[in-house]
Amino acid sequence: MNIENSSRLSYQLIDETDSEFLFQLDQNPDVMRYINGGVLTTREDIKDLFIPRLNAYKNVDKGWGLWKVSVMTTQEDIGWILVRPMEFFSDTPIWHDIELGWRFLQSTWGKGYASEAAIHIHQALAKQPENKVFSAVAMQDNAGSIAVMKKMGMKYIKSYTHSDSQLGDLDVVLYSIENV
Repeated sequence: MNIENSSRLSYQLIDETDSEFLFQLDQNPDVMRYINGGVLTTREDIKDLFIPRLNAYKNVDKGWGLWKVSVMTTQEDIGWILVRPMEFFSDTPIWHDIELGWRFLQSTWGKGYASEAAIHIHQALAKQPENKVFSAVAMQDNAGSIAVMKKMGMKYIKSYTHSDSQLGDLDVVLYSIENV
């Protein structure tokens, strides 16, 4: 799958060659605050945990993976949009419910990049009839991510404790939108 450029941004699926970009993105405690409490990611974690985990759900044909987001005018890589089935790393993945997530450099916050990218990628993936629902999860006090979810037209579904093998148990909110 290929995703066309949006008004300001371009998109490319991330692979192992993007390890340094992934590392640099995770070197700001404010970026990591709502992911793991502000702990910075090591290069070893990128190589030994993050990339293998990405490769487990990456599917080029379906558009699953991490889409690197770049500003077209400067060619600066500013963040990524995650695309994978909900509950992918559980015993019961929800194949028709596509999880969207994002991580962006703090210097780009407040400029509408995350919303533009998430909406654009959602619209591209919504053309695939097997994608019935799109969902996003954020820590309960992550107002920035929740604002992106609302801009996408997602609605609050529930608050719950999400268990992740890497991140542990996190109190999160779930927002979703049906693909009509």
